[in-house]
Amino acid sequence: MAHRIDGRKLSRKHGPRMALYRNLTVSILRYERVRTTEAKAKEVRGRVERMITLAKRGDLAARRAVIAAFPNEPLVVDKLFHEIAPKYADRTSGYTRIVRLGQRLGDAAEIVQIELV
Repeated sequence: MAHRIDGRKLSRKHGPRMALYRNLTVSILRYERVRTTEAKAKEVRGRVERMITLAKRGDLAARRAVIAAFPNEPLVVDKLFHEIAPKYADRTSGYTRIVRLGQRLGDAAEIVQIELV
């Protein structure tokens, strides 16, 4: 029985999968929209929303948590706190939108665009 198993493996081991999620989250925050597969977009959506919620808090602990998540991305951290978080000050959740774009020709994977609302 597969009880208490959460998330998708995406045919990757733990380390490369976490790196994929981190890089995809940084790309969404940097460019505000990214084309990817549906499974990856659904998996990374919660991580993006968690980072925006942390940035909305705006205190030192929240800033340190975001910096710990993205240690080599000071420009993304700055953008998150100074541009993205104030834009969503009146919104409690639902900062991202997933738009279906069709199927990829090679393997018929569902391609979507995940973007900030």
